Amino acid sequence: MAAGLSVDPAHWQEEFEGLTIRMAGRFTRVESRRRARKLVLGLLSDLPRKNCWTIAEWAGDRPLDGMQHLLGRATWDADQVRDDMGDYVVEHLHDDEAVLVADETGDVKKGTDTAGAQRQYTGTAGRIENAQVAVYLVYAGHRGHTAVDQELYVPRSWTSDPDRCRAVGLGDKTEFATKPEPAARAVTRFLDAGHRAAWVAGDEVHGGNPRLRTALEERGTGYILAVACSHEVITGTGKFRANEHDRHPSPDELIPLTCNEIQQLFITPVVQRVFAPVHRLGRSVWRRRHQARSQTSHYRRQAAQA
Repeated sequence: MAAGLSVDPAHWQEEFEGLTIRMAGRFTRVESRRRARKLVLGLLSDLPRKNCWTIAEWAGDRPLDGMQHLLGRATWDADQVRDDMGDYVVEHLHDDEAVLVADETGDVKKGTDTAGAQRQYTGTAGRIENAQVAVYLVYAGHRGHTAVDQELYVPRSWTSDPDRCRAVGLGDKTEFATKPEPAARAVTRFLDAGHRAAWVAGDEVHGGNPRLRTALEERGTGYILAVACSHEVITGTGKFRANEHDRHPSPDELIPLTCNEIQQLFITPVVQRVFAPVHRLGRSVWRRRHQARSQTSHYRRQAAQA
């Protein structure tokens, strides 16, 4: 629930059940469909740690490994579910001036057996961690915003090892693709489905690759994509580096509030009443300042390598 907005629980439940029925045909077995419903509710719950096991216990699902079976072995059409969600989002948030936003996010992982996991920078932690990174596409308009597509980023350390890919269900023919390429595929899928967007926006990870820009230009879709300060621009008088920012944030400034940070600020007053609100806000500021410093150091190393 966004700050300042109220939600009618009865209406929310009605919409959720309607969406579940809408996707029912994408599952070959009713057990998988019911389990998928429980999984989504578990992901939306206030569980402190969310995985297939804890969600199954929370939902009273039996057997407890059923959630893992749903995600790893059960037969259902994930691509069609994704498309159904995209249609639903556009129906409810339709905006002729909507913007598609491509961005990446990472989930920190402890082991090395999760598909695509390796040591890499992730904004979630604000540093280099063993993480799984995915590229997301968000539909944003005046009525709200939400994700409509995603693709897993599979590093070269995985694609160069077919046996490892096959073991986690990626397929031994999985090819390496830079992060802008999954974003381009997601944008193309969304527009090919008949949906419209006035603009596409993304950070320098996506703006630095000409393929995404070319794909959008060929479609006549406007875009605002950031580029690194080292990016070279060809003008009538020659080739130049891009115009740096007028203002350079100091390492002591804070990163913008992330979804994870907002979630922490809203959940902790309910599930953890040990500390006063001032303490919780102070911890939030500390985390954001630490992430800003890590982010600045990462960009400096990246620019130096370039």
